[in-house]
Parts: sequence; C-alpha cells; structure tokens
Amino acid sequence: MPLNVGIDVSKDYLEVAVSPDGPVQRVPSTILELARLAKRLAAVCPERVLLEATGGYEKPFLRAADAADLPVVLVNPRRTRRFAQAMGVLAKTDRIDAKVLSLFGERVQPPIRKRCQPNELSELAARRRQLISMLVAEKNRFRMAPKTLRQEIQSLVRVLERRVERIDEKMDRVVGRDEAMSRMRGTLQSVPSVGPGLVRTLLADMPELGSLDRREIAALAGLAPIARDSGQKHGRRVIAGGRASVRSALYMAAMNAARFNPVFRPFYERMVAAGKPPKVALVAIARRMLVILNAMAKSGTAWSPRLT
Repeated sequence: MPLNVGIDVSKDYLEVAVSPDGPVQRVPSTILELARLAKRLAAVCPERVLLEATGGYEKPFLRAADAADLPVVLVNPRRTRRFAQAMGVLAKTDRIDAKVLSLFGERVQPPIRKRCQPNELSELAARRRQLISMLVAEKNRFRMAPKTLRQEIQSLVRVLERRVERIDEKMDRVVGRDEAMSRMRGTLQSVPSVGPGLVRTLLADMPELGSLDRREIAALAGLAPIARDSGQKHGRRVIAGGRASVRSALYMAAMNAARFNPVFRPFYERMVAAGKPPKVALVAIARRMLVILNAMAKSGTAWSPRLT
C-alpha cells in the first residue's frame, strides 16, 4: 500500500508517523538529523510526505526534503484539524497530529504540486511583509502620538521606508540574475496596472503561475468564489483560504485597474451598475487579472486586450 508519511513539526523535534496505525518516531530538529530522516524516507519511496505550515519551523525539513527529492505536501492546519474532528479524533498531541496527517494523506490524497520553495526571493518577500507591517503600525501610531514622540516615530518611519526600498532592490537583482524569471517579469509588467510590486509577489509566492489552469490558479490565490447553497436557499458567494500575500497584492492592483486600465475599468463600471458591491467587483477584477497573467505566463505572450 502506498505510504503517506505524516510529520508534526515543532521547534525542537519532529514526530514522524509512517502510517496511521504504526509507531511514531521522534527526530531532533537538527540539520544533520533532518538530512538523515529525509534520506531514510526517500529509501522507502513514500507516495507523499505531509506536514503543516508552522510559522517557519517547517523550513529546515523542507530544505532537507528538497535535497532528497521527497514528494512533500504542505497542509493547512485548519484542514487537518477539521478532518480529525470528522474522524472522531478530539484529542490533540504531537504524536496524534502526526498520525492524523498520515491518515489525511491516505484518505484525502491531496495533490502534489510545485511548492513555493524557501528560496532567496521568497525569504526577501517575507521580510518585506514584516517591514511593511511595522511601517503601517508606526504610521498609525503617529496619528495618536503626543508631540514629544512624533519626531521619534517619523525617524523610525523613514528608516523602515529605506529598508523596504533596499529589499525591493535586492529582489530585483535576484530576478535579474535568473533568465526565466527576468523574461516572465517583462511579460507580466506589460499589463496596464500591473506594477513591479505585484510582479515581485507573484514570482516569489506563486511559482505555479503558468502551470495550472484558470480554476486551479484562482483557488490557489483564494479568489475562487465558494458556493453556500442549501435546498432553495442561495447564499452569497465568498472567497476564503489561499495565499494571502498574493491575494492582497492582486486586490491593490485591481483598485488601480478599476480606475485606469482601459479594459478593466468598463468591466468594473458594468458590475457596479448591475448592483454589485464595489468590493465584489474589485475581487472579480483581481481574479480575472490573475487568470490573464497565468495565461500570459503559460504562453509567454505579452499583454493584449484580446486576452480578456
């Protein structure tokens, strides 16, 4: 029977379950032990190795798994917790979580896709988001700060803005060194209202761009509408899940496109005139923009209004 290995990751160790009914092995989270674990797992040829995103603690094992060419699936912790509850598993420990991950892989069989690997570009993008978060917090704090603190806050804001600019420059240099990414950057930026910020986010956080169909790429970004119907009730469609960084960047680009893009502006106006809330219309533009960018990345062709 194909093996679905579940791994629960924590700061100091990993709990490894090769099968839902088998023993659970504890492995220290050292570089040497992780490399040994990856080699041992590669020797048994698992169908997939499942682990949850745990705020960065999973990255050392991901690097070891990539070196061993393991079929790793990174699972949303919410999905596995709900799966465990549906199976009647209410207790939660590291060992139980590892077995639940193994069972989840066996029953659900999540697809193995190209992951957003922890490379230099994605690490820079993550650091940029941290700096932006601090920058927004300081600007908000400035509004309520007394006069004695405003100069101090303004000084910190200028420092953070320079750091963000420096990160952008580093990301551009990383993209410029890679011929394929550099070519894709030129293709994507040919779209009106698609700026360098969105392109950096797509290259860093969505390496699947151009390899999936339009429905898969929209779902991956969390822009696919989710139905909420039951019987004669037809609930409002919502969006949820997906990669928040990509979705936020697309939404900001959609706000610009709704005002200045010669194709998306009439589309936005038609939706609003039809009674759709402005936010719904902007999400629709973001989804349509992503589908177009995905098609352009797949074909390598530059922007044309006919692509819409």
